Amino acid sequence: MERTLQTVMIAAAGTTIVKSGQPLTEAGRTLRDAAVGLEAQFLSEMLKAARFGKAPDAFGGGAGEDQFASLLRDSHARQLAEAGGIGLAEQIFNMLKDSSHD
Repeated sequence: MERTLQTVMIAAAGTTIVKSGQPLTEAGRTLRDAAVGLEAQFLSEMLKAARFGKAPDAFGGGAGEDQFASLLRDSHARQLAEAGGIGLAEQIFNMLKDSSHD
């Protein structure tokens, strides 16, 4: 099964490579991290709108729970984005990579 993030794969050893087999440069890793971060922020907002992490009123824990729920939501969103997410990071990475060669 091919990952959603098609242009970048994470190898088991933890090195980031492109499909051509060439390792990403430092600039490429920076662009990839920025793209994943932006997708993670987008996904976090979508999860917030879907009320992910919101406890039912019967078990609500007050203001503290709301603060920690946002941390949980951000963590889930980051993990989703790093695993390929919805493909937004891929598109952003490709656009940034292509525009950096201009």
